[in-house]
Amino acid sequence: MNRKIVMAASLVYVLFMAYNCIDYYQAGYSFKASVAFAGILCGLFPLFLSFFARLTFNLPLTFSYLIFLVASQYLGSIRGWYGLGWWDTFLHGLSGIILGFTAVALYERLTHRSAGPEISSWFIFLFIFSFAALCGVIWEIYEFSSDQLFGTTLQGGGNTDTMTDLIADTIGGLLVAIWSGIRTQVKHHASKSPTQ
Repeated sequence: MNRKIVMAASLVYVLFMAYNCIDYYQAGYSFKASVAFAGILCGLFPLFLSFFARLTFNLPLTFSYLIFLVASQYLGSIRGWYGLGWWDTFLHGLSGIILGFTAVALYERLTHRSAGPEISSWFIFLFIFSFAALCGVIWEIYEFSSDQLFGTTLQGGGNTDTMTDLIADTIGGLLVAIWSGIRTQVKHHASKSPTQ
């Protein structure tokens, strides 16, 4: 059932961005059309994972991803909300949180169930924090490369913009890492207490 809901939600976003892509292309807004086309590709990502990789993330995480796409691609780039100044920083903080929960989901899928009690809460903290921070770094490398190779202005504020984005990503990931570390510590204590 969850797989069908994920597929339906992703398909709605893909169709919405496809409509925008065609509409803006016909109206001569090439930049907005290109953003909408990128939105189609991003919206297809959960469908790709579900169909070919047989990997479906939980509904809250999937919907958070799609909401982030709406906020960044449609509201931010197409509707011009990045002009507000604070919108970009807000979205980077939000993406750090989403990436943190993505790391939690990956951890749960990549580790054996029986290994749970044996894994340190500090390892979980470091894994989640590092994953979110690394994804933030990779994104900034993409922005820098795009500006250098294609003349875009993704890093409009230069070094200040880059560092502000990285700090926001890191804080978002750090919050989830702390929460997950504490949750794991509590689970470890709860599993040990009945036998002691």
